[in-house]
Amino acid sequence: MLFPKKVKYRKWQTQRKSASRLARPDTRGTTVVFGSVALKAVSSARLTSNQIEAARKVLTRATAKTGKLWIRVFPDRPVTQKPAEVTMGVGKGDPKYYVFEVRPGRVLFEYDGVPEAVAREHLRKAGMKLPMKTTIVTSR
Repeated sequence: MLFPKKVKYRKWQTQRKSASRLARPDTRGTTVVFGSVALKAVSSARLTSNQIEAARKVLTRATAKTGKLWIRVFPDRPVTQKPAEVTMGVGKGDPKYYVFEVRPGRVLFEYDGVPEAVAREHLRKAGMKLPMKTTIVTSR
C-alpha cells in the first residue's frame, strides 16, 4: 500500500464539497510524458491506496520483463475516521487511510515497451478497478 513516509501535518482540514470545483478539468499531469499508452481519468473521484495497488497488480502482469510502467498519482491526503460507538465532541478521529483526489483529465498510469493491443487490454482491465470513468490515450 502507498502512503507517505513522513508528513508535516497528520490531519488535513476538510475541503468544501463543491461539485463544480471537482468537475473542473485538471491543469497538471494531463499529457502522456513517459510512456506511449496511458490511462486517463474522465470523471472525478478519490483514489485510495488500495485501489491504486489493485490497478498496479493488473498492469504489472502485462509488463513482463520488457515493458515499463509509470504510476503518475500518489495518495498523500489523509482521511480520518472516528472509532465505532464514540460520542460526539471528543475531537477529530485518527488517520484511517490516504487518498489522491482525481479531477478529469489527469493521467493515472503510463505504459511503454508493450504491444499496443496488449497495453490497451490491460489498461481497460485496470480502469475497471478504479472508481471513476477512464479512457485510454496515446502519445502520438
